[in-house]
Amino acid sequence: MSEPKITINGADLTTAQATAVRVAITDFYVLLADPDMLGDDDMARALTVAYRARIAEVLRLMQVAA
Repeated sequence: MSEPKITINGADLTTAQATAVRVAITDFYVLLADPDMLGDDDMARALTVAYRARIAEVLRLMQVAA
């Protein structure tokens, strides 16, 4: 798998840096599979759902770009 091009504040990340970002985002997505990861109240569960949705969008963009 080739890594996506990632630019942060105008700086293009190296392949190794892009890999680290992709792996970190993927790991966070997996951790959030537990609906109580951020807490067991309604707000925490809503945040978990929202984070997973946004992360899924980012991961899809990374796959398209790669």
